[in-house]
Amino acid sequence: MRPLSSLLVLCFLAPLAWRAHAQAPAVPPRDTTAFVRVHVVPMDRERVLRNQTVLVEDGIVTGIGPSLAVPKGARVVDGKGEAWVLPGLADMHNHLDAREDLAVQLALGITTTLHMGEARNSFVGRTRAAVAAGEQPGPRTFVALAVDGSPRSGHLVVDDPDTARATMRVAKANGYDFLKVYNNLSPEAFAALAQEARDQGIPLVGHGVSAVGLRRQVEAGQALVAHAEEFFYTYFAPAPDDDPNAAPDDGAIADAVALLRRHGTPVVADLVTYETIAQQWGRPDVVAGFLRMPESRYLPPSFRVSWPRQGYARRSGSLDRRVAFLQRFVRAMDAAGVPLLSGTDAQDIPGLVAGFALHRNLTALTEAGLGRYAALVTATRAPGEFIARHKPGLPRFGVVARGARADLLLVAADPLRDLSTLSTPLGVMADGRWYPREDLAARMAEVRSAYAAAAAAAE
Repeated sequence: MRPLSSLLVLCFLAPLAWRAHAQAPAVPPRDTTAFVRVHVVPMDRERVLRNQTVLVEDGIVTGIGPSLAVPKGARVVDGKGEAWVLPGLADMHNHLDAREDLAVQLALGITTTLHMGEARNSFVGRTRAAVAAGEQPGPRTFVALAVDGSPRSGHLVVDDPDTARATMRVAKANGYDFLKVYNNLSPEAFAALAQEARDQGIPLVGHGVSAVGLRRQVEAGQALVAHAEEFFYTYFAPAPDDDPNAAPDDGAIADAVALLRRHGTPVVADLVTYETIAQQWGRPDVVAGFLRMPESRYLPPSFRVSWPRQGYARRSGSLDRRVAFLQRFVRAMDAAGVPLLSGTDAQDIPGLVAGFALHRNLTALTEAGLGRYAALVTATRAPGEFIARHKPGLPRFGVVARGARADLLLVAADPLRDLSTLSTPLGVMADGRWYPREDLAARMAEVRSAYAAAAAAAE
């Protein structure tokens, strides 16, 4: 094995290698663009509009139709009657703030993300602004400030109502979009946060709080449950001591679904997260295998150190019954109309690489019984509706429609028949900026090359 000192050098050199190895392509301008002879999957409902022109001006979709006039001087992207246009994808739970991660996400069709805690201050205040200004490529990112009642998980500590109120003001002053509650908050601190969320307009998202429980959290107005598996810990009856990995009784699903429907509360259906944890549960060899996956070439070097140190591989037993239960739970939520959002928790969980994990989650949703359209809704229209509900002043996204933000994918096949086409886009438009396939490939190659150079420097 490579000595730890060499790995730490590798982690230090990664950002230097990025700057020294190659010059990134310029961020494209927001030119007027016409997608012609394309089939459109608008995602407002399950339908296809064939042989259309989609017109984009100043970052907004301004027209869709079979015979729109193309403005003089517009960039023309010709689908030749074979390519498909749909909304850009959204990963609504990750922990990605490196510029390389942003480039990889963009190249894989992700145009919106929700960072769920522990983003660097420079990312919250500076990097997001650079992306919005067209100075740096990447998806638009919403950010949550994570708080907990103790320091054991590494989050900002909020241990009483006064601190809760002050924390919410700090979050607002620093441009956070949401506040993420974590497991160990006190009931008093949670109640103060819930009140401040209403007063300050910064919604609560996050985990189940052990001393409060998801029922009371949802009833208090928590805007989003950050993982479907949170219901294991603070809603469903606890597992017996003699079988800690037991799945809840299926009879409890209906009550949870009714609660979520009653309050219109979305859930991040990140099946890939729990399934990946289950894969490595008690199996160090699986974690080693993750580091040999082709997509691990796009994994920041620091995670090559941290992934093998995670505790999942040292556990015992099997989570297979809980994985199967989560699949049934997610299927029941979808059937009942509970809003589901795709998320990944990348890259904090070993095995989940930026961008690639979202495509795996879409596959996991279809394997759980959702149709391809329903799975695609979790990464397009549903995230757009969630953000519109809490940030109504922004242009809507997640649909291809007049007045919508121009976050678009151009793909080679009908995504309603083959979701795998989404992971190899012919081009991506983010905020009206067009990145053709060659540009995306160059950005991926730069990330791959930078990380390889950092690894070689540590030899």
